[in-house]
Amino acid sequence: MMDESLRELYQEVILDHSRHPRHFGVLADANHVGEGHNPLCGDRVKVYLHVGAGDKIDDISFEGKGCAISQASASMMTDLVKGRSIAEAEKLMGGFLHLVKGEDASAIGADDREHLDVMAGVQAFPMRVKCATLAWHTMKSALEGGNPAKSE
Repeated sequence: MMDESLRELYQEVILDHSRHPRHFGVLADANHVGEGHNPLCGDRVKVYLHVGAGDKIDDISFEGKGCAISQASASMMTDLVKGRSIAEAEKLMGGFLHLVKGEDASAIGADDREHLDVMAGVQAFPMRVKCATLAWHTMKSALEGGNPAKSE
């Protein structure tokens, strides 16, 4: 069971990311874009990425509307994957999905785990897992096919 003061701190971090999202807005030079929607609660997110040389995510942003959990998760995701390779971002996503489902998330490195643990509490609320993972799935979708620069 999580300590009450830790739970309050995690709630504050989630609310801060939700109220003051990092990397929010359209990314003008995006070369990958994905859109996600959670029909159960109405959350919507659009993820913009600029992937450069060596499959490195040079820049990332998002826009959308939704609950505090979906917005905070998108904000934290953009903070964590910017500057990483696609492979590193996908590995982090896999670990995050395990974390919020209450599964073994030992694949997440200690530094990343410190940032992502604030979302671990959603495992107690199965309906909220979709909120927490929406931006991550949308990022993966954008990387796999949402490339407006190549859509002729």
